[in-house]
Amino acid sequence: LVSDHTHLSRKISGSGGYVRMSGTLSFGNHVDEVWPNLFIGDMSVANDRYSLWKLGITHVVNAAHGKTHCQGNHYFYGSTVDYYGVPADDSPSFDLSRYFFPSAEYIHNALDTTSARVLVHCAVGVSRSASIVLAYLMIYHNYTLLDAINKVKERRWIFPNRGFLKQLRALDMKLQKTS
Repeated sequence: LVSDHTHLSRKISGSGGYVRMSGTLSFGNHVDEVWPNLFIGDMSVANDRYSLWKLGITHVVNAAHGKTHCQGNHYFYGSTVDYYGVPADDSPSFDLSRYFFPSAEYIHNALDTTSARVLVHCAVGVSRSASIVLAYLMIYHNYTLLDAINKVKERRWIFPNRGFLKQLRALDMKLQKTS
């Protein structure tokens, strides 16, 4: 592990302000539990069946599903782990927002299952997977975007790309209007 005192500011388009992501965090973990029984990780842990078994992972959300991304599917995990693939590019122009509600619903339903433990991963475990988890916290736990970021960053260094932050900000505004 590399201990890193990271201070980040990312402008969220349309917010008129900055989201401050700062604190003393460990950078370089392959996986971290960021919410009870909900983990964010990278493809290294996702491709290590022994580590998944040790963590008790029962469900995997691959936020980088597809041939040019992280290989992982129903066949790799077999019957021991339920798999959900999100074919997302880590590009600011990629529309990840269309996966926010379906992914959040999958995570929510999984965590409602007794003894379930969910891993959400992408290649590095800081942008796509973090964005999916942030959306879940916003949709099912009524967190604002800033509160969700602060909650996750207590346990893991995250760095969603600017396009995903913009989409999460739009989700935040939509959810705030309906509450």
